[in-house]
Amino acid sequence: MQTRNKILDDVSQLMTNAMGVAQGAREEAENAMKSMIDRWLAERDFVTREEFDAVRAMAQKAREENAALEARIAALEAKLDK
Repeated sequence: MQTRNKILDDVSQLMTNAMGVAQGAREEAENAMKSMIDRWLAERDFVTREEFDAVRAMAQKAREENAALEARIAALEAKLDK
């Protein structure tokens, strides 16, 4: 019986070590993929979220100003027609 327990202990230890190696390989692969994606994104001319939001706000303000100017022009044209 003693040899059987030793074999099971050895197999158990081997499986534990294999799982540790697999976990380490997974983490290393994740880090490599993240690094590769970060490098790829850095090479592109993508804007940041903050830049996008700033330009969006500027465009919204410009649309509002255009609407106000259109209303003023319409009012002035109405006065001229009278």
